[in-house]
Amino acid sequence: MLNRKLRRPIVGLAASVLVGSTLMAFSPASSAAAAPGADPSFAPSALAGKLDAQFGTTTAGSYIDSAGKVVVNVTDAATARSVTAAGATPRFVARSGASLAAADDALKAELKTPGTAFAIDPVSNQVVVSVDSTVTGAKLAAVQATVAKLGDRARIESTPGELSIKISGGDAIYTGGSRCSLGFNVRNSAGTNYFLTAGHCTNAGSTWTNGSTTLGTRSGTSFPGNDYGIVRYTNTTITKTGGVGSQDITSAGTPAVGATVYRRGSTTGTHSGRVTALNSTVNYSQGSVSGLIRTTVCAEPGDSGGPLYSGTTALGLTSGGSGNCSSGGTTYFQPVTEALSVYGVSVF
Repeated sequence: MLNRKLRRPIVGLAASVLVGSTLMAFSPASSAAAAPGADPSFAPSALAGKLDAQFGTTTAGSYIDSAGKVVVNVTDAATARSVTAAGATPRFVARSGASLAAADDALKAELKTPGTAFAIDPVSNQVVVSVDSTVTGAKLAAVQATVAKLGDRARIESTPGELSIKISGGDAIYTGGSRCSLGFNVRNSAGTNYFLTAGHCTNAGSTWTNGSTTLGTRSGTSFPGNDYGIVRYTNTTITKTGGVGSQDITSAGTPAVGATVYRRGSTTGTHSGRVTALNSTVNYSQGSVSGLIRTTVCAEPGDSGGPLYSGTTALGLTSGGSGNCSSGGTTYFQPVTEALSVYGVSVF
């Protein structure tokens, strides 16, 4: 189900491909093991990620507040002191990390309704369940009943439009009659060149072009469950750059909730927004995908597979969402670090 059959697809913002040209400006992601590097704008996200890993469910998540400070949710004084010592601001909340994680696990086991998505929101200290415009009547009642079992640990919110993966025709990367955006140019340790894009894109076909010239052949794909894929370049005459447009990319990482991020797509160009959740589960009509980054960045058909980034740090690949860039929307991204690790590649 692509281009002509997918409803309101988003083709990701691969660094755009110039059709008929020998230059492709794509955004590379760094290896999964790479640190966020020297990009100062990424420092708060790096600290939040470090503390999330250090404390686990002892805390109830972290986020970056409006002043740019890392806030960590805690439920006891001892953990609060440890958070302060680590350079962040503790915030006492009612629900523990373990309690919210259990609620999230329960939803992963029970909630499979297409048009729904959910993730732990550290700002509200709840699991937020989103329902799109297709979830009505008996389907909505069933979702409400499932969420009600979790008490005040979860709440439902409505999102405009229909939640869908995003594929469309246009000026980017093509396979058959479908179009997506290239995400990041990458290399393995032997120096072989590849590019990453969304898995729902690489599922669509094996041979990829820029509209006039063959670029390469699919080497791997994973969707649903995940949403990433990789294409090996067979074209040796096209220059593969390491940036998103004019923005150089030197590393890969995971953003914090509240961080400002940017998305570039072949349909809508460059747009920014904020991260609202990590580890989101999205129930597309084609299947469920877990571990996604939820943002307020808009996207439209033709943006799937393209890059999410912050400064010089690569963050994700456009998966899908709802809404548009006129009225706004919600977009989900596959973390790029997972794809880099699975395929043994890195940015350059």
